[in-house]
Amino acid sequence: MQRAIRLIGAPTDIGAGARGASMGPEAMRVAGVREALEGLGLSVHDQGNLSGPANPWLPPVNGWRHLPETVVWNRTVYAALRAALSAGDLPVLLGGDHSLAIGSISAVAAHCREQGRGVRVLWLDAHADFNTSAITPSGNIHGMPVACLCGHGPRELLELSGQVPAMAPDSIRQIGIRSVDAGEKRLVHSVGLEVFDMRYIDEHGMRQTMDQALAGLDANTHLHVSFDVDFLDPGIAPGVGTTVRGGPSYREAQLCMEMIADSGRLASLDVMELNPAFDMRNRTAELAVDLIESLFGKSTLMRA
Repeated sequence: MQRAIRLIGAPTDIGAGARGASMGPEAMRVAGVREALEGLGLSVHDQGNLSGPANPWLPPVNGWRHLPETVVWNRTVYAALRAALSAGDLPVLLGGDHSLAIGSISAVAAHCREQGRGVRVLWLDAHADFNTSAITPSGNIHGMPVACLCGHGPRELLELSGQVPAMAPDSIRQIGIRSVDAGEKRLVHSVGLEVFDMRYIDEHGMRQTMDQALAGLDANTHLHVSFDVDFLDPGIAPGVGTTVRGGPSYREAQLCMEMIADSGRLASLDVMELNPAFDMRNRTAELAVDLIESLFGKSTLMRA
């Protein structure tokens, strides 16, 4: 039986280096995310927006910007995702900046431990997001969520799931990476994170990339997709605060999403870093909604 989809807005740019991702959830609603999913015959409940501290726009303290506020937001996200999963719904977190994935994926990890299930996270992003307070060039926590989930970060964020680390690096597959800081690169290599960067995609194609990223999934594996909109090439998706040239094209992105849908394993989703302040006529939000539809089974191909 198809589970109901629960949309959860998280309107904050607390972990980002540019303002505006706080408007992302409403931009996706304006682009018709609920209506698009209902058009696929799915049951959709929009829970509305979570609330949390305002962005104080302060400099880093001990290598972290806005750590106390980020902790509050992530605890709120964690509670919302846990409630959705416990109710049997499929949560879709509408961000908001990518630091919030600490809360959402910690909730998935805790839920799966309770259920005795495995976890696979597909991290679709231009960035590895594996910085720490010691190596970050900015202190922005949206550059640190994967590190936190793997046990490298402040205690308040590491302990959200009730276990440190929340998950092992071998549960994560990163796709589309093309911007990694020097210290971050060394740390990624040292923990053995599996990364399908843009060169890999260029050399092997998106189909082989996704075959590899989805390999080994079974009925006892919860598949979580954390989709940072800057995964996409800025030529088609300008509405993000951290654009990096050379990302997947529209067709590559569609194939990525369609292959995830074909797996039949998608169980939770983040859509992060959409920033209407950098967008043009909401085109990036409309593209994000188009790709979300594909994740839930809408095919752009003429197949039965």
